[in-house]
Amino acid sequence: MVDSSSRSISGAAATTHLPIVMAMTGASGAAYGVRLLQQLALAGQSIHLLISPSAAAVLAQELQLELGSKRDDVIPLLRYVWPNASQQGRQWERLSESEIQTCRDGIIVHDYRNYMTPVASGSFLTSGMVICPCSGATLSGIVHASGNNLIQRAADVHFKEHRKLILVPRETPMSVFQLENMVRAAQAGAIVMPAMPGWYHGVTSPVDLIDFVVARILDHLGISHSLMQRWAVDPIECIDQHRSTGDE
Repeated sequence: MVDSSSRSISGAAATTHLPIVMAMTGASGAAYGVRLLQQLALAGQSIHLLISPSAAAVLAQELQLELGSKRDDVIPLLRYVWPNASQQGRQWERLSESEIQTCRDGIIVHDYRNYMTPVASGSFLTSGMVICPCSGATLSGIVHASGNNLIQRAADVHFKEHRKLILVPRETPMSVFQLENMVRAAQAGAIVMPAMPGWYHGVTSPVDLIDFVVARILDHLGISHSLMQRWAVDPIECIDQHRSTGDE
């Protein structure tokens, strides 16, 4: 059920009109954030990027990516491809140098400590914010309106302005406090989307699992893609099949 091509988006037609705020924090699962950033950039989407020190440490540990002392070098993120020595299953296709430069032009990086940036203000219009991956500490700071850094402040802005906020925690097992924080975030209007990929779409490589989560994020941001095939193209056929089984 998975398309063979991993480059899914091209051209500005797939973008939203307003910029998207994207943050990466210190939870494991850095590949989700890198893949999402590449897909947003390939769509021609304007991105305001925030990377915490813990996120930079995870990127270095999990993907061997170094972003520089100021965490503002996004070229390694755009050049990254998931290693797949077997060449089986879905491939993480490498961006060309021209694509990398074009994508880089659409990304603005902000220091996570700098509150004097547009994303710290509700008057700066965005189409939404996504934190991928979202650490437990970041989740806690957001739901308690701590505003301890620009990531938490930007999330608070999206809450108060009633804009889309997508949180992608990657933790297991979860404590009762983390579960309560997710409930509070959802009650406040956030979309809580744990990095829990499905396995029903013909998984043959880790990229299939990464793309499942990224595809769902793109769906909620309103950005078209072909990272995975939809469950049912024909809803009538789906209903007929359901009735034929006699299931309620």
